[in-house]
Amino acid sequence: MPKEKPALSVQRIVESAMTIADQAGLDALSMRKIAKSLSVEAMSLYNYLQNKELLLDAMVEAVVAKIDLPDPALPWKMEMKKRCSSAYQVLKTHPWAAHLLMARLNVGPAMLRYVDASHGCLLMAGFSHKDADLARNLLDSYIYGFTLQELTFPIEPDDYASTAAEFQPRLDSSVYPYLTALAAEVASGRYDGKLQLEFGLELLLEALESKQKSKLKS
Repeated sequence: MPKEKPALSVQRIVESAMTIADQAGLDALSMRKIAKSLSVEAMSLYNYLQNKELLLDAMVEAVVAKIDLPDPALPWKMEMKKRCSSAYQVLKTHPWAAHLLMARLNVGPAMLRYVDASHGCLLMAGFSHKDADLARNLLDSYIYGFTLQELTFPIEPDDYASTAAEFQPRLDSSVYPYLTALAAEVASGRYDGKLQLEFGLELLLEALESKQKSKLKS
């Protein structure tokens, strides 16, 4: 007896769309390709998601739902660091998602829970609504920007040393003394040149903590 195919659903459509986007990017995404991956006719997808815009919204929701939410009852720095680190890992897994998060107005339940928990975590730590909103957006800007830079950087991390060694002779040390010295550090392996999420994240959280403490004292 032939195995019965799973029933079509929004979840299955979104999962298929995310798999295609993960493997080939958003430009490769189409209702026809999704339908083919699910062994259905493309028109049947429109009974669940009426257009591609709704599909993209659902994909963003599915991504955001994977990010760890901060707990407002726990120390805010630890929770916001956990939340930012989780967002980075999720966005790295789905390279197309950071752009959609920045370019679209996302107001689904998962996104609203994510923003609400993040804002609440900062409010419970004593931040005002204004400062909590600014802090949350600052952290998000860093995570999104860092992730996009890492995903689109034209040199692979393992190639930094060889690229620096190749580039170093083309630098005039009398004109670019500091850049020449940096290239030498990377080429020699004394410094790997790799981007470090934790470095910037710690600086931002410490600065926010210091600013908040000074406000509470005043």
